[in-house]
Parts: sequence; C-alpha cells; structure tokens
Amino acid sequence: MDRVVELAYALDTFYFLVSGALVMWMAAGFAMLEAGLVRAKNTAEILTKNVALYAIACVMYLLCGYQIMYGEAVNAFIPGFGSLIGADHTAQSVLASDGGIYYSTLSDFFFQVVFVATAMSIVSGAVAERMRLWAFLAFAVIMTGFIYPVQGYWKWGGGFLDQLGFQDFAGSGVVHMAGAAAALAGVLLLGARKGKYGPKGEVRAIPGANLPLATLGTFILWLGWFGFNGGSELKVSNVAEANAVAQVFVNTNMAAAGGVIAALATARLAFGKADLTMALNGALAGLVAITAEPLTPAPLLATIIGAIGGVLVVFSIVALDKLKIDDPVGAISVHGVVGIWGLLAVPLSNDAAGFGGQLAGIATIFVWVFAASLIVWAVLKAAVGIRVSEDEESEGTDIGECGLEAYPEFTKLT
Repeated sequence: MDRVVELAYALDTFYFLVSGALVMWMAAGFAMLEAGLVRAKNTAEILTKNVALYAIACVMYLLCGYQIMYGEAVNAFIPGFGSLIGADHTAQSVLASDGGIYYSTLSDFFFQVVFVATAMSIVSGAVAERMRLWAFLAFAVIMTGFIYPVQGYWKWGGGFLDQLGFQDFAGSGVVHMAGAAAALAGVLLLGARKGKYGPKGEVRAIPGANLPLATLGTFILWLGWFGFNGGSELKVSNVAEANAVAQVFVNTNMAAAGGVIAALATARLAFGKADLTMALNGALAGLVAITAEPLTPAPLLATIIGAIGGVLVVFSIVALDKLKIDDPVGAISVHGVVGIWGLLAVPLSNDAAGFGGQLAGIATIFVWVFAASLIVWAVLKAAVGIRVSEDEESEGTDIGECGLEAYPEFTKLT
C-alpha cells in the first residue's frame, strides 16, 4: 500500500468516525427534544428511555444486527442468520468496488450502529408519558437486533429493494420511516394519554414542560444531521468526493431552513400564531425530507423539498390528532409522513430513481416494520402489559417507573 493510498485510507476512516460521532450526538438531541415536549412529571423517564435504548441498540447490533444486515445472505429476500452471536468484528479494512481499500471495517460498524439507535429513538417520543419503561426496552431489543436489520439488508445490504432500483441515500425510509412505522404500531395498541381527547372528539393540547430544552434538542439534531447525511457519502479523500460532501452539507442545511420557514408560515396561516413546536418539527421535517437524496438536488431544490416537508408536517400532526392517534412529539408525522415525501422526491433530481422503485421501497419497509412491530407490541401487551396504570400516569412516570423526579425542587406534578 503506497503512501497516497495510506493517507486516503486514514482520512476516509477518520471522516467516517467523526460522522458517526455526530450521529451519536443526535441521541442527545432526541433526548433533549423529547424531554422538552413532555410534561415535567415524565422527564426523568423519557431521559432514561433514551440513554437505555442507545445502549441496547449498540449491543444488539453488535451481537446480531450488523451480521443480519451485511453478512452472507441466503438470497435477495432472506438475509443471513447463520453467524450471529460472537460474529467477527476484528477485520480492519473494506474494499471499494475497484478493489481499493478505503476505510476501516470497524468505522463502518460504528457508523451503522448509530443509525439503528436513531431509528429506535423515533419510537421513544411517540409512546411517551404512558408506556411502561421495561416493555419499551424489551421492544428495543427486537427492533434494533432483528426488525431494523432485515429491512436494512433489503436496501443497504444489497437485497431485493436495492436490485429494484429503490434509492435511499441516508435513510428517509430505512431509518426514519422504519422508526415511525414501529412507533405507529405501538401507539395504536397503547392508546392516547388520559385527557388528550374529549368525549366529543375535541383535541386538548398538552403542552411540554421545557421549550428551551426542545429547541436545544432540535439544534443538536440539526448539527448531527451533517454527519448523518454527509457521512453517508462514505469518502472524502479526493476532489470529486470532497465536492460531493460539500453539496450534501449545503443541501442538508438548506432543507432544514426551508422546513422551518414553511412550517412557521403554515402554522401562522392555520392557527393565527407562530407556533414554536411546529417550527421545530418543520426543521426536522426538512432534514428527514432531504435525507433520501441530499446529493443530486441543487440547493434551491433542496430548500423547496424541505419546505414541502415543513408544510406536510403541520397538516399531518393535525390530521393524526383528529384520528385520535396521540403522538406527544409529532414523531410519526416528522419521520413517517415526511419520510415518504422524501423518498418520492428523489426522482425529481436523481435520474437513477423511478417512482415505481420508490413506491415499492415505501410499501415494503412500512408493511414489514409495522406488521413485525405490531406483533411484538401485542405479545408484550399480553405478556407483561405495555401501559402504566391510571394512577401512575396521573402521578407521572418519573415516580412510577424511575422513583425520582427530574425537577424535584421547583416543579409541581400537574
């Protein structure tokens, strides 16, 4: 290996690791966003969920998820399950399609494991304030170890969706819509929070306890998304790849900006007020929308794609409330509805993508993750129960599930 190749290898490995670290930091963003959007009496519990699910995702992906997703497969539909526990993660290099070595295998594992944790984080916010902690963590084991890796194999592991031409650059479908589908299945079995909907179907707002914290979480996620999308380019060590990474960064940022402006304007027109929570969800919607293809659009088109996501998320949150689907943080709308939009927007700039392939990917991922999750949630509900008692819900899950309060000295449990 000559000196130039060694330098490229070192640079690309380092870039992959730093990108993965940025995505890992998104776990903090989800934790702060969700802690800000739930009531004070549920804050410690939602933080516990977020730190625990990240740890579970890492361990389960090491034990079996990575091998299912990228190991030797049975065929294009069935991934490999032969070498799971104790799989070898010591190999040091990955070969490019031209035979050149360009980054460490372990850097690839690290980058992929933080993606599966992101998908599981989406579920946490949607089921907040009424789900039992240990039931949630049990689901996290199955989701991160098996459900997510199977559909991940179908696209990123070279399975049948990839062969059909389904395009998903960094995971609007594989990560975000998958997380939303799992969340929707859980929410439907779990039911709404007590008092969220009135006897005549009226929707009652349940404000979050800490909007500054939610805003901080959104900015952390915005920052982490540069690693999420930028790292998915995989290389940075030549002029073409460096230019591609710059394009991805700019488009990611512009889509988020477009989402904020569009959601804020839509909320103003629809509700007569500038709704901060809609603006925050607009930023995340823009980011989700561009994740399916952040490389090929021009920056103006990326801004428009993000803006459409920002509009969609406002109407989706309102529509789900009318259907009595209670999602305290808007996760199903942000990651599911807008994830679908992002996948459908890919052919607008990428000639390799067709609407047929995109629709096939959307349907396959949603049906698999939703159905598998619904079964797991149903088994957990029958076996151990997934919802806290009415008294625990009224008192707050902090006390019932964690035995402590996040704000013990100055916040009432209301």
